[in-house]
Amino acid sequence: MTDLDRRAPATGAPVPRTGGAQRPRRRLALAGGLLGLLALLVLAMSWAVTVGPASITVAQVWGSVWHHVCSALAPGAVTCAADPLTTIQDAIVWQGRGARVVAAASVGAGLAVAGTVMQAVVRNPLADPYLLGVSSGASLGAVAVLVVGMTVLLPVAAFVGAVGALVLTLLLAAGRGGGLPPVRTVLAGVAVGQACSALVSFVIFWSATGDSYREILSWLLGSFGGITWPETMLALCGTVVLGGVLASRSRVLDAFAFGDVSASSLGVDVRRERWLLLVVVTLLTAVLVSVCGSIGFVGLVVPHAVRLVLGSRNHRVMPAAALVGALFLLLADTAARTVFEPRELPVGILTAAIGAPVFAVLLRRSRL
Repeated sequence: MTDLDRRAPATGAPVPRTGGAQRPRRRLALAGGLLGLLALLVLAMSWAVTVGPASITVAQVWGSVWHHVCSALAPGAVTCAADPLTTIQDAIVWQGRGARVVAAASVGAGLAVAGTVMQAVVRNPLADPYLLGVSSGASLGAVAVLVVGMTVLLPVAAFVGAVGALVLTLLLAAGRGGGLPPVRTVLAGVAVGQACSALVSFVIFWSATGDSYREILSWLLGSFGGITWPETMLALCGTVVLGGVLASRSRVLDAFAFGDVSASSLGVDVRRERWLLLVVVTLLTAVLVSVCGSIGFVGLVVPHAVRLVLGSRNHRVMPAAALVGALFLLLADTAARTVFEPRELPVGILTAAIGAPVFAVLLRRSRL
C-alpha cells in the first residue's frame, strides 16, 4: 500500500500521510541540536582547561593546540606559530588539565551510551552500566593491587576484575538454550555485585593500612586526579570504538522495547543480539571504570533526561546522550577540582549529589 492508497472513510479519497513530510524536518532539527551540543562541549572543554591557579586564556589554549598539531604534521614549517604558552603553562595544559578534560568527556559519553543500551536491553528504567556487577568486580581488582602497593597495575587489575564479574554474571544468568532472560540477568548481576562488594570490604578491613585507605577511597568514589594520556586515550578509544558498535545496533534496541516475541517477529535474533549487546556494553564499562573508578548516576540520569526531550527512539537518544553525558561529567569534574581548592573532591560524590535530586525530579515528571 502506497501513501496515497489510504482512503478517507467517508469519501474514499486518497489521504496523503503527513509523517513523510515531517521526517526531514525532524532530522534537520536533530542534526542542528547535535551540532549545538557538540559546539557547547568543545567550548566547555576549552574553558575547563583554563580553570585553575595558572592564568591561561581560551585563545592561548587554541593557539597551543594549533602549534602542537602544526609542529607534528609539518615540523619546521613557517606557518607554525610559536607556542603562546610558557614551558610551565604548556606542561599544565598538556600533561595535567588537557588529559583530564578529554578523559572526563570520554568517560561521560561512554557511561551515558552504556546506560542507554543497558536500559533498553533489560527493559528496566533503573538499569545503569554497573548493573551486571562490573563496578564491584573492577573495585575488587583495583583494591587487590592497591593494598599490596602495585598501583601501576591498577587499570589492568580493574579491567580483569570487571570482565571476571561479567563472566560470572552471564554464566549465572544464562537460561536453557543459552538465552539471557532480562529479569534473570538483572538478578544475577545484583548477586555477583553484592558478592564482589563483600570481598572488597573484607580486603579493605583485613589488609589496608596507612595511606592506602585514602587511595582506595578515592578510586572507589571515582576520580580523574593524576590521569595520564595513555589512560585518557584508552577511555577515548573505548568510547569511540565500542560506543560505535552499540550505536550501530540502535534499531535492534528499538525492537527490544516491544518484548522478545515481537522483536523475533521483526527478524531480530534476540538471543544473539542480547549476548552481543551485553558483552560490548560491559566491556565498554570495564574500560571506563578501569581508568577512573566507579562514577555513579551518569549512566542512569542522562538517558532519562534525553528521552524526555527526544522520545524513546535509540538512534536519536544515543548520540544526544553521549554529548550530554560528556558535558555533564566534564563540568562536574571541573567543579570537583576547583570548588574546594586546594582539596579535591572525588567526582563521584558530586555526580551523586547532583544526580540523585535530578533523577527524583525526572521520576516525578515521567510516567514510569
